Amino acid sequence: MKLSQFKFKLPDEKIALYPRTYNPETKFYNRDEAKLMVVHRKTGEIEHRLFKEITDYFEEGDAFVFNDTKVFPARLYGNKEKTGARIEVFLLRELNEDLRLWDVLVDPARKIRIGNKLYFGPDESLVAEVIDNTTSRGRTLRFLYDGPHDTFKETLYSLGEAPIPDDIRSHRPAEEEDHERFQNIFARHEGAVTVPVTGLHFSRELMKRMEIIGIEQAFITLHAGLGNFRSIDVEDLTKHKTDSEQMFVNKEACDIVNKAKENGHKICAVGTTTLRALETAVGPGGFIKEFEGWTNKFIFPPYDFTVADAFIVNFQMPLTTMLMLVSAFGGYDVVMNAYKEALKGDYSFGTYGDAMLIID
Repeated sequence: MKLSQFKFKLPDEKIALYPRTYNPETKFYNRDEAKLMVVHRKTGEIEHRLFKEITDYFEEGDAFVFNDTKVFPARLYGNKEKTGARIEVFLLRELNEDLRLWDVLVDPARKIRIGNKLYFGPDESLVAEVIDNTTSRGRTLRFLYDGPHDTFKETLYSLGEAPIPDDIRSHRPAEEEDHERFQNIFARHEGAVTVPVTGLHFSRELMKRMEIIGIEQAFITLHAGLGNFRSIDVEDLTKHKTDSEQMFVNKEACDIVNKAKENGHKICAVGTTTLRALETAVGPGGFIKEFEGWTNKFIFPPYDFTVADAFIVNFQMPLTTMLMLVSAFGGYDVVMNAYKEALKGDYSFGTYGDAMLIID
């Protein structure tokens, strides 16, 4: 497959800036009332439903697999010493807890050198020093903070904003409510700089209804990084390399998924990060095994999936690795035809957009 095969024209008005039922006056919305396109990959048949009706396609003993990574407020703004220049700092990961070292991206990068200090907060009480240049944009910062680590993290995060993606930020600024909107209700393990967006459609009521039906819920952790949004600069997809992301699959998740598979029930992956994690942790016979480590798995057509036989995913942006993964699971022609339907109909794309269920 070639990069150009995943290009399509996406009008700005199709990119969701808020969840579908969001009321700007009350700030209220229903997570599970997005639109749902159901695509039957064997026949190409398409149905138009609401997300909360997804349980109609599953039964007792089936298993849903979720990514329970938790997003932290990764984007913050500081002022450079002496000049006062405003610098955007995007926290990627904590490198050393004791030394307060963080791997970050800075913008504009050309203004930052080793030894520069940055001041954060209205009183500029939090200070960081640049100690390493790792890439053209990347830096290592050492935060100069003497208090307990928990207090430091609390202070740092209080200055940050939800790291909503650029396709939303280009149309509106981040809002306080994004801290809640940009987080799954089942998120528990901190480490992601972007939310696994398909999970945003799951409300407590929907998950309780799944529980009553007898649909099993398994949770894995993959700390989603910015690599999902990096542009691909090669036409030949076999030459593209993705960033590594940390992931964990525990025994409980393995037991739930493998039992469902043994008994002939459906395994449904919720989102692209979950599907990649399952394919990373798979062992003989399509059963998954415990895993703790890193993955840079890049999936594009053609690809034989061995764990999941159903897949829920948001409508993705053109030319992205996520769209390639969706096409690999549903079949290129089937998925691109479904996208044509979504573009013609009342479907929205992106982080706060609508969803697709791909099923046999």
